[in-house]
Amino acid sequence: MAEEVLTTQRLNDVLILTLNRPEALNALNPALMLAIEAFGRSMLSDPARVLVIRGAGRHFCAGADLKAPASDASLVQRRRDAQLGGRMLRAIIDIPQVTIAAVHGAALGGGLCIPTACDFRIAADTAIGGYPEVNLGMNLMWQSVGLCTRLVGPARAKRMIMLGERLDAQTLLSWGLWDEAVPEEQLMPRAQALADRYAAQPPIAVQMIKQTINQISGALDQAILHMDADQNLLTGSSQDRALGIQGFLAGTAPTFTGD
Repeated sequence: MAEEVLTTQRLNDVLILTLNRPEALNALNPALMLAIEAFGRSMLSDPARVLVIRGAGRHFCAGADLKAPASDASLVQRRRDAQLGGRMLRAIIDIPQVTIAAVHGAALGGGLCIPTACDFRIAADTAIGGYPEVNLGMNLMWQSVGLCTRLVGPARAKRMIMLGERLDAQTLLSWGLWDEAVPEEQLMPRAQALADRYAAQPPIAVQMIKQTINQISGALDQAILHMDADQNLLTGSSQDRALGIQGFLAGTAPTFTGD
């Protein structure tokens, strides 16, 4: 794969996909997102029965790469580009096989969206997760608000997304975002054990069940959440967005004005 931003390992009926930008904390730049989108589509013809997604290095994924260069494209092209994250997550959701995220270190912003797009989430008991976008003056996008809400419920989803807190593994476990939390040295063995259990199940029945549950639980997503890219373009043009980025880079708390 291009620049090896993704690597794979096949263990019988289980395929392990590794986000491979450890020097950048696996931050999601366009190249990595395009690679994940293409990989998800390729799973339609892959014989594996289970996919495990993990991150290389110290963290699962630190979220969108804020160091990616700003676009000078036309508004119509920037609107299309803003939809890349949503297409990436849809490609993960549409994978026919059972998907398991094995999360260690930090999973923040888009880096937490990826596990929520999977069927199951196992985390190291030292992992942290959260959606810090609001602290940068922007909305949570990539059509992931629904994914979070279905896992933790409306009130907790509002807290997570509105406050942008970094939450520990036990909190996210008790809220239902993580399915399990285990010591980090047991993370991949536990993910592999769970993957083996699902791989032993009849794949036709399992994949039909997954598709049916996904369609029921996310029936309104495409009707509503396509607008989040437009919301991002709006917030991206605000003064609060500029203040949020300045505060992030300087390590200071901005005073948002609503402009």
